[in-house]
Amino acid sequence: MELDRIENILEKYFEGETTIAEEKELKEYFSSSNVAQHLEQYRPVFGYFSQVKQQKSTQEIPLQTKKRNVAWLSIAASAVVLLGIGTYFFVSEKNAAPAVAQSELGTYDNPEEALEATQKALALLSNNVNVGIGSVQYINEYEQSKNKIFKQ
Repeated sequence: MELDRIENILEKYFEGETTIAEEKELKEYFSSSNVAQHLEQYRPVFGYFSQVKQQKSTQEIPLQTKKRNVAWLSIAASAVVLLGIGTYFFVSEKNAAPAVAQSELGTYDNPEEALEATQKALALLSNNVNVGIGSVQYINEYEQSKNKIFKQ
């Protein structure tokens, strides 16, 4: 009777359907001295758990920590900051020289030239505003269509 029960539990064990209590029963059975001859092949499986449970490791595991060299890191950060500051000043000096020349543009000694330049600028502005107004008309048409469809 006990042998049939052990065989049934063993089948359930290999199917992965046993409970913890049934697994304990299997471990106790296979750790005892009276194991059936045809079940001897499973003895090492369950005997291994009891042997390992009694083993204790005395080997120390070395912890390897990564040491970062802070000095090199700070030197690299300083170099990047100095390079950035140098680049900023170099670029700003390059851009500062043409700014003076650009500020002189737009001043005219002759009033007729000033009037002609102003008319060109206003015509350009007018064209761009007209393009923008055309786009707004499309938006108005879209809004009206949307209101007809969704009837708010």
